[in-house]
Amino acid sequence: MTDSLDEKGFFRSFFGVIGGSITWLRRVFTNLIFLLLLVFLGIAIFGKDEQLVVPQGAALRVAPSGFLVDELSQPSGLPIFFGGTQGPMEMRVKDLVDAIDNAAKDKRISALVLELDNMVGGSLSKLDEVGAALQRFKAADKPIYAVGDNYTQAQYFLASHADKVYLNPMGSVMLTGFGVYRNYYKSALKKLKVNFHVFRVGDYKDFIEPYTRDDMSPASRENNQRWLHELWSEYTEQVTGLRNLPTDSIDLFINELPEKLQQHEGDWARTALSNKLVDQLASRNLALKELRKAIGEDENDERNYKAIDALAYLRSHNLSEVAAKKEPNKVALITASGAIVDGQAPAGKIGSESLSKLIAQARDKEVDALVLRIDSGGGSAFASETIRQELLATREADIPVVISMGSIAASGGYWIATGGDRIWASPATLTGSIGVFGAFPTFEDSLEALGIYTDGVGTTDLSGSMRLDRALPEAAASILQQGVDNTYARFLRIVAEARGSTPKEVHKIAQGQVWTGRAAKNLGLVDDLGNLSDAIADAAQLAEIEEYDVIEIRRELTTGERFLRALSDNVDARIAASLEVNLPLGAWLNSVQPVLAPLTELQSYRDPRGLYVRCLPCLAP
Repeated sequence: MTDSLDEKGFFRSFFGVIGGSITWLRRVFTNLIFLLLLVFLGIAIFGKDEQLVVPQGAALRVAPSGFLVDELSQPSGLPIFFGGTQGPMEMRVKDLVDAIDNAAKDKRISALVLELDNMVGGSLSKLDEVGAALQRFKAADKPIYAVGDNYTQAQYFLASHADKVYLNPMGSVMLTGFGVYRNYYKSALKKLKVNFHVFRVGDYKDFIEPYTRDDMSPASRENNQRWLHELWSEYTEQVTGLRNLPTDSIDLFINELPEKLQQHEGDWARTALSNKLVDQLASRNLALKELRKAIGEDENDERNYKAIDALAYLRSHNLSEVAAKKEPNKVALITASGAIVDGQAPAGKIGSESLSKLIAQARDKEVDALVLRIDSGGGSAFASETIRQELLATREADIPVVISMGSIAASGGYWIATGGDRIWASPATLTGSIGVFGAFPTFEDSLEALGIYTDGVGTTDLSGSMRLDRALPEAAASILQQGVDNTYARFLRIVAEARGSTPKEVHKIAQGQVWTGRAAKNLGLVDDLGNLSDAIADAAQLAEIEEYDVIEIRRELTTGERFLRALSDNVDARIAASLEVNLPLGAWLNSVQPVLAPLTELQSYRDPRGLYVRCLPCLAP
């Protein structure tokens, strides 16, 4: 008995020591991380903003990481190091464009180098905006070089703007074209005994189609094929024009790729070279040698040629502007990016209250004009109208409002856009999708299959009518459909009034149909084609001002976001980008996310009546 107690005491002591040691190590590790964060924060807050020295004759190195976006959906890439949830890396298009435009006028900058291997992608309109800046840079008689191990379709669009395109001999140029492919759940929902009730207006309003069909409807197929063809024509015409190739050469390259590869024994790089997609095959070392020869050597640069990173250059330029004389006239710029939801919303979404507050701030700041950049496929109808009313209030205060459409300004995004004096779109913008829908799933049959039943009493016919565990009564279904019909009629009236048309005429181009910016211009849905800088210049003209500063009015960051933003200014974001792109789990989650997203998205919009103006296929290319 004594021996047994001694053994228990020994093991208790032994494991107690181990447990205590683990606890001690955990506390030490946590404290070390905390101290490290304090050091970084101290550097970020109290460190001097030193003016970067730009070597005379240096190249601007443009090396975007992650996706090109209008507005960041998170403050930094650092949470990946600390186990936090993290989406793909992002880079603001405006930051790249500003850096390139400033460099074009900077006599110290002699050239531009595109390093695109870490750029994950971007919609065509965003690529086009950066491409337009590259063209302005070339117009200043400054050469552009593109260096890459491989080029994806998005990367190659930017690379095609270069005077010389280098490709690694082991690399490839992967062009596939645009497409819209989705999962359809009708049969799956039937097997799960889920009853999905759909209320919509417009044969082309296909956001909800995956839940009601097992394939794409003829109307949806027709609409998608039209705008996909128009977007692909924009891509191929620009690339072939920049590369001085026949207009059909890109389509021939893709459709005849197996035969073309066979001619070069499966060598992708030689195939790209022989089809004049690139100018020279060069290893990394050879490409750098060529750049040193063209630009000049610099032992202090990591690649040993004279260069300055685009974002570092932009920060340096912005510091110089802070010290410079400011113009008395101001054009405010607000970016609205993401799904439209009712109430407050974090970065990456458009909250009706959040955005309305920013628009009101623009009025309070006594700006001369307001430009609202919209990059949204829609969301809550109620939230969209709330924001539109705030734009109308700004116009009533004699402040011109100009809308600049990003990649998408469709459905609820277009609803908001009607609140502006003028609307600008890129030729590759996707807009329109004027239609309304509501959706309501019930699970009474699923529960009954498990032996679960719902019963009770209520004071009216509508009591408990919107429960997910009960069949949807006809009265409730009628109410929902009438709400959809009424909202669609309101949408038509709003568009007709804003565009000087009639609801009957608007209906012909509505019903959920999606249009490219170029088509929308011809249909009268937008006023002009151009980029953000064109919209800003137009706003200044409406305000009758010539010299002005552009001030960005942005959502105030939380304490945690300010902390991470401060850190990110002092940590190389490319490290995080590299981790994000190469983590197998992250890649898997990114591939699965489009399948799961439609199932969970609707509940996040928080529309008071459950009515939505949203465009699903607009998010695809």
